[in-house]
Amino acid sequence: MKRIVIFASGSGTNAENLIKYFHNRETGSVIQVLTNNPHAKVLDRCKSLKVSALSFNRIAFTQTNDVLNILKASEPDLIVLAGFLWKFPDFILHEFPNKVINIHPALLPKFGGKGMYGKFVHEAVVANKETETGITIHYVNEHYDEGAIIFQKKCEVSTTDTAETVAAKIHDLEMEYFPKVVEELLLKEDSN
Repeated sequence: MKRIVIFASGSGTNAENLIKYFHNRETGSVIQVLTNNPHAKVLDRCKSLKVSALSFNRIAFTQTNDVLNILKASEPDLIVLAGFLWKFPDFILHEFPNKVINIHPALLPKFGGKGMYGKFVHEAVVANKETETGITIHYVNEHYDEGAIIFQKKCEVSTTDTAETVAAKIHDLEMEYFPKVVEELLLKEDSN
């Protein structure tokens, strides 16, 4: 069975969705959740779902091998960023080539980059009078939101949509497609 480690920073709805999706599946299992926020709601979700969860600080992530060593010990087949806001350090990416993926709440390359997450993305989509938006699942590289695109799914943006209504549409897409794409990646790895 494939091993998934999730990185999250906030409420953890995507993490919870992934944990539940893979709970009784043969393809994989979420074995651990790591967060840079010791007050993140994702920690409570993990506790109730009986999944190991740890928080770490910036020094452990970027200046020492602490987080890297946790990952090496966990031996993940896939590292999934689900609402994780920090840039991933190059030295960790080099240890796990093509094994770190992220979900972004827009159709990259539009509305990506540093500071473009959550409500900031949806506000920009509405302010720009976009007629469509969506989700992008992509590999993580050394630049924010610039890794190779794995999957995109679009939804319409109407002239009456607000950042909040766009957020709800994006959330629905994330809940439906993120686990399926993760599973496809795990199955694809099996066939290689």
